[in-house]
Amino acid sequence: MEEKLEQVSLTSLFQEDETAHLLQSWERYVEEVEEIIGYKFKNSNLLYQAFTHSSFQQNCCDSYERLEYVGDSVLNLLIAKEHYFLHPDLPPGKLTRLRAANVDTEKLARVAVKYDFHKYLRHKKPLLKGQVEEFRDATLEYPLHSTGLIDPPKVLADIVESLIGAIYIDCDFSMDTTWQVVEGLLQPLITPTNLETHPVTKFYEVCQKNGWRVELVDKWEETGEIEVFVDGKFVGKGKFSGKKLIALNRAAHNAYCQIVKNLSVEATSDNSGL
Repeated sequence: MEEKLEQVSLTSLFQEDETAHLLQSWERYVEEVEEIIGYKFKNSNLLYQAFTHSSFQQNCCDSYERLEYVGDSVLNLLIAKEHYFLHPDLPPGKLTRLRAANVDTEKLARVAVKYDFHKYLRHKKPLLKGQVEEFRDATLEYPLHSTGLIDPPKVLADIVESLIGAIYIDCDFSMDTTWQVVEGLLQPLITPTNLETHPVTKFYEVCQKNGWRVELVDKWEETGEIEVFVDGKFVGKGKFSGKKLIALNRAAHNAYCQIVKNLSVEATSDNSGL
């Protein structure tokens, strides 16, 4: 009985020491995050919650999910307001596409990686580090945005949204103060001049324009691939075992690039024959 009590006592001491160490580390993290974003929290518990994933099971703090909900709504309104006044001649459809490109999962995940926000996240997701590194490497090929060709870890975007929610609440719901922070974090913003058309849209538009028949061969369950045929001819394929939508986007992108290349060759040949 005494031995069991001693074990319980030692376990409690260990847990207390670990908790104290975590709190000391977090105090340092708070200062680092505040320096990165250029905003000092009145209530650091909000920041603590903003960087707590639901997998981190402790009673001391809720996860970031409620703050993420607030941040998502605030961010969409901030971007909508900015674009409304910045681009008075853009119709609603283009404004919607522009806003979506600046608030989607990939864009926000890029922000998180840029500022290493994932390093401050309290979680128990052993695969996260590898996923972040894979995403970071993939972004090198697409400096601004891949338009659906790479798969960002959603948790990265969640961190940014929850951080925005925490700032909004901490500054007494001031949209102006929140925007001062958010505008800096989101740089470079995607503009009408560098907004890319989605690869699936581009592919179907060129096929429709030329009256071509499109056929998709779905081999995703077996190989992670989707093949594209136009008028019975193979023109491209895309592969991504992790998510079927990414494979489809890559297939459309590959097919579109091949079609444009073929059209260019045909145009060159026709000009040479004149």
